[in-house]
Parts: sequence; structure tokens; C-alpha cells
Amino acid sequence: MSLHGDAVSVLSAWAAPTPEEEALRVEFLGHLRDHDDAMLRACVPGHLTATTAVLSHDGARVLLTLHPKAGMWLPMGGHCEPSDASLAEVALREAREESGISDLELLPGPLAVDKHEVWCHPPTSWHLDVEYAAVAPPGAEAVISEESLDLRWFPVEEIPELSDEATRRLARRGQAVLGLRSGRVG
Repeated sequence: MSLHGDAVSVLSAWAAPTPEEEALRVEFLGHLRDHDDAMLRACVPGHLTATTAVLSHDGARVLLTLHPKAGMWLPMGGHCEPSDASLAEVALREAREESGISDLELLPGPLAVDKHEVWCHPPTSWHLDVEYAAVAPPGAEAVISEESLDLRWFPVEEIPELSDEATRRLARRGQAVLGLRSGRVG
């Protein structure tokens, strides 16, 4: 299956947890239907991207990058590459590249979708973001990449003001999945 086909399959099967995300899910599927290149940065009106909240092994902290263009603390994420086979693969690749942690475990997902305006194709372009979470092993040490101004662990309940609600939502949803997987409630 192609990356485009995987995105259609993933989004068709995903049960959006909110009415707003259901509207985005339908919009993303329409964009995929209308644009053969919807998975690639070259798609001018907008393109699908993948984001991953990297959680500590116990789910208490989230690793955020200080994004140089956005000027905000955000989860790892980015553009699809022609060699990627699935959205989950994009999410994991981006998380590994931007965190420097090679042995991340991707949680079942996606956990959220988000649409935000970006600078890829001025004056207006959109990231149609499919969002996941991953867990770092105990003792994992993050290594800052060239794509970041800074990289830090934050308690999920103390994500800095210089972030956004989508980041907070994704980290909380990742915690919930991790809690369910380990038998904890939360």
C-alpha cells in the first residue's frame, strides 16, 4: 500500500474523539481524495504531516522541542518523505530524528488531528497533522537536533505557556493510552 493509501485507510478507520476532530478527519479525507500529492510538502494548499508526543517511560513527562520558526515548545513532527510507507512510520521517524532517542515505542494511534497554518508555501499553506505518541525507555537521553533551538522534558501538567492546546491535548491523550496499557488509571 502507498503512503497515500495508508493515510486514507488510517483516517477512514479512526474514530475521532470530538466533533471538531471529526470535521477535520472528513476534511483530511477530502484533501486526500482531491490531491494525489497530499502526502508531500510540494502540495501547495496543504499537506499531511505527522507529529509525535514523546513521553517518558512512566508517562509523567513529555519531550518538547523549541521550534525555530514557530518560536514555541512543540512535540516532534514533520513532513512525509517519498520513502515513508505509513503515517505511523513518519511519526516514529520524525520523533527519532528530532529527539535523538532511537528506541522509542510508538503507541497505538493516531490520537488526534490538528490543522494549522504554516510557512511552507507563502502566503498560506496548511499542515493537516495526524498525531501520535511514543514512549521513551527508562533513562533515555534526548539529543538536540539541527531542527531545534532547544529540547527539554516537561511534566505533562506543566507544559509551558509558550506552547499550544494541541500539544497539551496530545500529551494528555498519550498519557491516557499509556495508563490503559500499563493497567493504571489516568
